[in-house]
Amino acid sequence: MDHLESLCARAWPVLAQVPLGDWSMRAAAGFTGRANSTLTCGDPGMPVPDALAVVKGFASEHGIKPAAHVVNGSAHEQAIADAGWHVDLDHPGGAESLVMTGPLEKFAEGEAGSHDLPGWWELTAGSEVSAAQRHVLGSGENVCFASISENGTVVAAVRGAVVEDLLHVARLAVRPSHRRKGLARQLMGELAGWGLRQGATTCALQVAEHNEPAIRLYSELGCTEHHRYRYWVPAVS
Repeated sequence: MDHLESLCARAWPVLAQVPLGDWSMRAAAGFTGRANSTLTCGDPGMPVPDALAVVKGFASEHGIKPAAHVVNGSAHEQAIADAGWHVDLDHPGGAESLVMTGPLEKFAEGEAGSHDLPGWWELTAGSEVSAAQRHVLGSGENVCFASISENGTVVAAVRGAVVEDLLHVARLAVRPSHRRKGLARQLMGELAGWGLRQGATTCALQVAEHNEPAIRLYSELGCTEHHRYRYWVPAVS
């Protein structure tokens, strides 16, 4: 699990990243929980309560709320709870997220092109794209901005990033007017084809537990749950 989480983190570049032993403190002006939390895989090199105090200081320095990205059932989960932190039930993405993985060859069809179009950004990030969004979504050594357009309008979009042999998939979006037409499946197939050409063999997706349509789609493509994670935050003093 630690290695997979590390690859996913490398596919999601942040504005600021500082190691804390094996842990990784991350900040990106509040854009996404993954980019604004401390990944708690491995040994922080100090007692967990002391490490969490450092996490709080890092968060304060970067103007974000302190949060820990914790794999369910991991070695430090109980120690984080004993330190007075609790699961962030108010997180916009839900209290729990699934990490799903699957072989690309099962659903690869064709190959997506990388189109850094204004419509891609509007659909995946909103009408006003911040510098943090531009950095997190647009940075990386091997990134694909895949999309499907109709009459000059981007109607479906997704981001793919290859790290080692992993294709990290994120920000899959289809306009409400074009849903239930197979566009998400088509886009995933094209992105998988691109990933194979880049040397990837497996995909990974992080999806909120309440996003049943997405989980159903990924399951139909041959992806299965690898593990789950939650965001933990300190108790309000």
